[in-house]
Amino acid sequence: MHGTVQGVGFRPFVYRLAVELGLEGTVRNADGLVVIDAAGTQDAVGEFVRRIDGPNKKPPASKMEHAEMLMDDIRGFRESTGVARLAMIWCGSTEVYHKPAAVHQTVADFECGLQKNDPEISPSQIYAYAALKMGVPYANGAPHLTTDTPALLQLARERQVPLCGKDFKTGQTFMKTLIAPGLKSRMLGLSGWFSTNILGNRDGEVLDDPGSFKSKEESKLEALEQILQADLYPDLYKNFYHKVRINYYPPRGDAKEGWDNIDIFGWLGYPMQIKIDFLCRDSILAAPLVLDLVLFMDLAQRAGMRGIQEWLSFYFKAPMHAPELYPEHDIFIQLMKLKNTLRWMRGEDLITHLGLEYYD
Repeated sequence: MHGTVQGVGFRPFVYRLAVELGLEGTVRNADGLVVIDAAGTQDAVGEFVRRIDGPNKKPPASKMEHAEMLMDDIRGFRESTGVARLAMIWCGSTEVYHKPAAVHQTVADFECGLQKNDPEISPSQIYAYAALKMGVPYANGAPHLTTDTPALLQLARERQVPLCGKDFKTGQTFMKTLIAPGLKSRMLGLSGWFSTNILGNRDGEVLDDPGSFKSKEESKLEALEQILQADLYPDLYKNFYHKVRINYYPPRGDAKEGWDNIDIFGWLGYPMQIKIDFLCRDSILAAPLVLDLVLFMDLAQRAGMRGIQEWLSFYFKAPMHAPELYPEHDIFIQLMKLKNTLRWMRGEDLITHLGLEYYD
């Protein structure tokens, strides 16, 4: 069997299902399609086919036609609910790692790629395109490439639509952006930071796929390098060892455990360690961020703010930013930017913490 897949993590899902049902065969990508060869008993193959199907799917069509179907869905939702304004947030699983390609360079290139079913255009990019064309603010809660391409950034500017992303900062990286600024503030050196995670929900299953994990790994590795600024403090942070692991462990369900071993050194090079064991719930940590982002993206659009909303980097592991600027990962600076932007929008004085009121 073969077909076009809109979801992500499909191949690892198919593999595990085949193992569960005692089937043999292969699942692979081929010319923009996913091709499955499966062999087993008639009952097992029948159950296999039934379980890889689903109710929430679009009929076979070009990627442009799928985008138009999504725009129809947005119109239908507006009409059926009577809402005046919308925001779209990608809370789906992580897609396979991609870099911007030729199809992502201009809106014209991208629309041509949609017509031709260019394999470099992912499902999330189709959703983002549909949202932007409909004037709906779009936030990317996953680490993969979506609106951080020249084509979709251009479209957001043309349509006067705000964007933000990417990859919700809720668990282990949240801990990193709390701890790393503290180490740097006291000039404590870093020899190594080893991070491992176990989780058992759909997110963990998808991230078991090497291609999807690559997207997540890139966003998780970036924060420490930017916060610690090894180019300014080479004796403290030049060559620290940083390793990230994510392991799918079904019994854990939606509970996630993030474990960190941090090797630091202090005055006279004396070695010390920090160990963190963060036992948390993915959905409980992420849901409030989604609610905040719906409100703030709507506020940004009503205030006439278009394109990348860097002031919302507080919520993300890999904040989107202008090409000529560096991404800010320090959560305390991010929070200050968030508060000051809201104050600026209200015409209030910005927070400076100068403490001038204490001076004679």
